[in-house]
Amino acid sequence: MQSLGIFGIYKEAYKIIFSCRKIFSQIALALILPLCIIYLSHHKIGNVIFERISFTHLKISQTPDGSPDLKRLYQQVSSEWALYFLFQAAYYIFVLIFSLLSTSAVVYNVACMYTNRDMTFKKVMHVVPKVWKRLMVTLLCTFVAFFAYFLLFGLVIYAWILTIWRTKASLPVLVIVLILYATGSLYLTIVWQLASVVSVLEKTYGFKAVMKSKDLVKGNMWVASFIVLLFTIFIIGVRILFDAYVVYLHVGWLVRLGFALLSVLLLLIIFLFGLVIQTIIYFVCKSYHHENIEKTILSEHLEEIYLGEYKSI
Repeated sequence: MQSLGIFGIYKEAYKIIFSCRKIFSQIALALILPLCIIYLSHHKIGNVIFERISFTHLKISQTPDGSPDLKRLYQQVSSEWALYFLFQAAYYIFVLIFSLLSTSAVVYNVACMYTNRDMTFKKVMHVVPKVWKRLMVTLLCTFVAFFAYFLLFGLVIYAWILTIWRTKASLPVLVIVLILYATGSLYLTIVWQLASVVSVLEKTYGFKAVMKSKDLVKGNMWVASFIVLLFTIFIIGVRILFDAYVVYLHVGWLVRLGFALLSVLLLLIIFLFGLVIQTIIYFVCKSYHHENIEKTILSEHLEEIYLGEYKSI
């Protein structure tokens, strides 16, 4: 797998998925499909709630002080804001849950295919609850890294405002800072995705998995960067398609339904291929660094996970 390039990785992912269409279809329908629906419907539902809040605020601004309706409107807008924040919290919780479950199922299934283990959807779903906690810890660690990085970016922008804002050098410096920030964000995203695979296929999780991922990606950064960028572009494209023809464009409900179904289908395919490719990149990086990928050892580790004979966290 050391010789696999960008097109080789995509070809390998295609071969893996279509060689086990049944089980990947079951994983996609059970775990990835709800994630796609939640992701796409979030903007639409959030807009509806926010429009109600804006309309209530408009009514408040038009209601004279001392009016008996004013108190009722304030109570109404408070309830609407509470609903909005509850909806946002529920959205992130469900996205987190289905993301972890989808990652666990796909990574474990791909590894089982490489070790020639017979897998069924029932067996995969038996394993998923045993590894998602490890993924959660790794995700929290990467969140800390992202937060620290974003805080550093905020401090740099604050220093830019205090020092060279309104000068001729301000725009070039800002462009350089934004490019560096985007590059760093891309790097952290790659490390996080690889750390998720490490957390499932190795007895390592949390910051140790992040550090392991950082070492693995060395030498394959350009390949991983291109794949992650292309993956992001596809997701943004589907989101634009959904927003344009389902959220904002005033067309018939049949047209909206058609574009909604098309968007969900495209996003499902993108997410499934993305998770499979994520796992393949792990094996490519391991091969590149000449790390031993012993099928027997990996198979034993997968069996330990299935039987629950290792500490999940």
